[in-house]
Amino acid sequence: MENLLYVWAGLEFNFSTLPQQLVNGLITGAIYALIALGYTMVYGVLRLINFAHGEVFMLGGYVALFVSWGFGFSPEALQKNPDAQSSALILVIMILVAMAACALIGAIIEYFAYRPMRNQSRIAALITAIGVSLFLQYAGQIFLPNSPPPSIAQQVNPYQENLKFDLISAPKETRDAYTAAKTESDNLKQQFETALNGRSQFDDTLTDAEKALGTQAQEAQNKVSALEGEIAQKSVGVTITVGKLIMLVTVIVLMLILRFLVMATPAGRAMRAVSHDFESASLMGINVNKVITFTFMLGSALAGAGAMMLVTFEGTAIHPFFGLQLGVKAFVAAVLGGIGNIPGAVLGGFLMGLAETLVVWAGYSNYKDAVAFVILIVVLLLKPGGILGSSKVEKV
Repeated sequence: MENLLYVWAGLEFNFSTLPQQLVNGLITGAIYALIALGYTMVYGVLRLINFAHGEVFMLGGYVALFVSWGFGFSPEALQKNPDAQSSALILVIMILVAMAACALIGAIIEYFAYRPMRNQSRIAALITAIGVSLFLQYAGQIFLPNSPPPSIAQQVNPYQENLKFDLISAPKETRDAYTAAKTESDNLKQQFETALNGRSQFDDTLTDAEKALGTQAQEAQNKVSALEGEIAQKSVGVTITVGKLIMLVTVIVLMLILRFLVMATPAGRAMRAVSHDFESASLMGINVNKVITFTFMLGSALAGAGAMMLVTFEGTAIHPFFGLQLGVKAFVAAVLGGIGNIPGAVLGGFLMGLAETLVVWAGYSNYKDAVAFVILIVVLLLKPGGILGSSKVEKV
């Protein structure tokens, strides 16, 4: 709406687009939260920052891509059949395989890289984590496609239909005028196509009456376009694709399942016991090694789910360094909410996503990726424990 555009200190703030940006921020934040959960769970039980978590996320994206190719969505197959449709069953298989593969990768990393370092100094474990991260990145450059095409989302996408939700509708008279104009335009277009009878609209054999009918049809279409613009200008709403809505709902469901696992199952109680007191849990008969491995697998599986949805519904191009930047942002989200605190990781992820989109909304899109580092510095200065975490001094 015209009166929702404000200029302050040389910056333009279009508040009519703010709801859309907030929705975009929630969707982005949901992915950050899903990845951040892996960081925070591992830190909660092991007091270790798993810097290879972003690379596990990257591998999950590749697994999802390869599964889609296995179902006939390879670039070559899509060239032959560009109108192929991916079924919901294929998407379910993709996310389950990506989660299972990432869970296995997480268990392997924990067993071969982190378990031998468990009784070593914190700095040794930290260097190991960074080493595993670099190893996976550069091994990916050797063994994985360096720049494959975007996932099936950009070529095969039955989930890109837009859903429009109006918060403030245009005036009724404008909407009624649009409906009438659209009906008239459709009728004139149909009459003109019937009159053409297979001829081109530029055919020399067109009579003056047929040309006049074509002009009327074009003018009616121009009127419809003008009214569409007027409605867009006078209404405030949000648009979300079916795929992104599925993504948001899936993330929320996974978070609820995680909460149930942690709070209401024996494995979850064991995780909380190990997180509270590592040695006491061991003395009480809890198999600490199994709990830690399970935690790595759980966090890695969530990362795999996030990667599958990102490359499928967002159409993000994937490469061996795909998880680096996203991993850093998710780590900052975990620190923001309180590293080691599961609700804090979720809160931090959503806040990170909202912060990024608000920076874009304010006109500073070039600085979108810098927001994570600014937030990290501010949090470390003002509240090192995070929003929901507790501040305590630990010797590293």
